Amino acid sequence: MSSIAAACAAHGYVSSHPALQQIQQTEAWLARRRAEMLPVPYFHVTVTVPEELRDTVRANQRDGYAALMKAAAEAIVELARDRRFVGGTVGVLAVLHTWTQQLVFHPHVHCLITGGGISANHRDWYPARKRFLFPTKALTKLVRGKFRAALASKCPDLAVPDTAWRKPWVVHCTPWGNGEQAVLQYLARYVFRVAITNARLVALDNNTVTLRYKPRRSDGWRLCRLPGHEFMRRFLQHVLPSGFHKVRYFGLWHSSKRVLAAQARLLLELERPLASPPIEPALDPAAAIDADRHDRQAATVSPADRPCPRCRHGHLVLIRKLTPRMAMGP
Repeated sequence: MSSIAAACAAHGYVSSHPALQQIQQTEAWLARRRAEMLPVPYFHVTVTVPEELRDTVRANQRDGYAALMKAAAEAIVELARDRRFVGGTVGVLAVLHTWTQQLVFHPHVHCLITGGGISANHRDWYPARKRFLFPTKALTKLVRGKFRAALASKCPDLAVPDTAWRKPWVVHCTPWGNGEQAVLQYLARYVFRVAITNARLVALDNNTVTLRYKPRRSDGWRLCRLPGHEFMRRFLQHVLPSGFHKVRYFGLWHSSKRVLAAQARLLLELERPLASPPIEPALDPAAAIDADRHDRQAATVSPADRPCPRCRHGHLVLIRKLTPRMAMGP
């Protein structure tokens, strides 16, 4: 029991106040992310490595994890730029996750994606459809191809059977509506959570470790008893390489695109509908005729002398018209 506990503590997985520390880190991370959120709907995409490639990724964790996150995010950005789907550059926040509740090695990436993107000329915002971002089958093939190319570039001497590249990847795409706060809370659980917390450790002795887990399609908890060496093997395989960043930003949220993200925020603010004007009392017929004559006269003046139609002060300068929703491709 003491050797297992000492190993856990050495890797930072057991703390006297782990829950409090995780809550503080999560709240600080959420506060920073809220400032970056755009006022648009969001999508949640999960990309999972097939079983045939997991041993390869585990043996080359630094390069394998980086290739996985980059391939998933770049495939999403590339598909979203297709005019048939979104037509612009989206923002992608990617979080790496490597375990199941029984500590089985299961590498996959969670991605938070903006429901729309900024155009190539940076002048328009193209919103995504409410329930559809792009076809998941196309994303599956694109991620697999990009991951294979990235892994071959980083590890040219790595031998991977061709059968591993014919296995389809598991990809899920779920619309979250305008619940960016909900999906941020969901992702935050994986940003600072370790493979297992003290709350799920039911019993420890000199030979075995008993933990509880909840199957994916079940509401009830179950127990799993593992030999001590097997528990440590499963536990330590989820320790990330030193200095590896499990949260990365791509597309519109990349650090080099901050000016572009600010431009996107401005476009979205301009597209917001104005508040309804107050209902004016009905005019008598004579006053209505005078108002109509005034509007006709205002319409005939030059653009430089045209007053604002709402406040009647200053000058109205027409730059271009903004529509609530840009034209979408087929």
